[in-house]
Amino acid sequence: MATATITSTGTNYLHRITAGGFELVTDEPKHLGGQGAGPAPYDYYLAALAACTAITLRMYAEKKGWTLGQLKVDLSFKKDEAGKGHVRRVLSCDQPLTDAQWTRLLEIAGNTPVTKTMREGVEIVSERAA
Repeated sequence: MATATITSTGTNYLHRITAGGFELVTDEPKHLGGQGAGPAPYDYYLAALAACTAITLRMYAEKKGWTLGQLKVDLSFKKDEAGKGHVRRVLSCDQPLTDAQWTRLLEIAGNTPVTKTMREGVEIVSERAA
């Protein structure tokens, strides 16, 4: 089970996050009234997807005996005029791969656990602490 806790710092939008036993910060950019002291929430959203993609592809490639070298996952997020979000994911590596290998890696990327969760959505329940 994954958990995360966030606590206000009292400085505009700067918050401290504890996730997986690690300390992180989140903020909004200066042009939105934040301090620009850390990634914004959508940056973490993309980082979660990029991390899952890279780790899953690395595991798959190792299982197949493929050398990826430095794997890079570039992501961008935007909303269209109707407000629907769109993520663009571009993969690259510094080792030569065949077209068949790339086809399989792209297929795997489209089915990583975080990809599926984001695509299918989750139920979110909010409640007040006791």
